[in-house]
Amino acid sequence: MTNDTKLICQRMDLLFKRLARTKYWLQVVNDHYDHSYNVFFNSQRKYERLKSIPLHTIATYDLSYLEKVLDELRTHTQLTIEFEGFSGQLWPGSQRLIEKVKNHYE
Repeated sequence: MTNDTKLICQRMDLLFKRLARTKYWLQVVNDHYDHSYNVFFNSQRKYERLKSIPLHTIATYDLSYLEKVLDELRTHTQLTIEFEGFSGQLWPGSQRLIEKVKNHYE
């Protein structure tokens, strides 16, 4: 397990409370300007606002490394992972689109 994955898992486990009527998911954002990937922990209770907490910034700007980190995260948790800022890019291993639908903010 990489150091980035360990750090993300430790911080995520502290925030994941398993509350009733609450949605939890991870969001990975491609930061084109700083050449890094930002990972956020999102939670939203029913009828309440979204809480987005930054977990970690992955400084290694390489899609194959990000794919490895996300595979390790998927073995640790079953939370949904959303991607933003990856329009038109493919995963190096499977050659599948990373972001299927382009976000309206891009």
